[in-house]
Amino acid sequence: MVTNAKKGQSVGRRGVPRLTNRLKVDDKFTPCPGEDGDEMYPNGIFEFNITKMIEYIQENPDGIILEEVRVSDFSKDFSSINESHMDSVDISQPVILAEISPGRYNLIDGNHRMEKAQRMGVEKIPAYKLNAEQHVRFLTSGRAYIAYVEYWNSKVKALKEQGSE
Repeated sequence: MVTNAKKGQSVGRRGVPRLTNRLKVDDKFTPCPGEDGDEMYPNGIFEFNITKMIEYIQENPDGIILEEVRVSDFSKDFSSINESHMDSVDISQPVILAEISPGRYNLIDGNHRMEKAQRMGVEKIPAYKLNAEQHVRFLTSGRAYIAYVEYWNSKVKALKEQGSE
């Protein structure tokens, strides 16, 4: 794997830098607050505040990777699709992907857009790709933050043991 100029990053697929160092627990971490009407993405213990994440992306567009992603790379079976909402879905609006482990991105916002693109036979759609340091600030609890750091570090350790770094 090619190492990028920044310490702790390597270049993954398509030349996109990714963090491969262990994360350190920030004792000053403050969970992202949720307000009435905020959209949340629950994934087990991890819950992200999508509304605040979108605000961050809009305020920091140059710091976020925006690229076309293949629709076929994502699950074809979205369990919570609201069919009555599908007609109004705009697939030109980027979905949000979060780097959940080194080089592995999960769709955390845009299930309806991804589903509509699949139904329409669209090959690629735009996506914002947030690395771990960018999306971890949107976790809504300290417990989830600690669990995420431990999870990330276990994945980094496994990569190092496999000699992938």
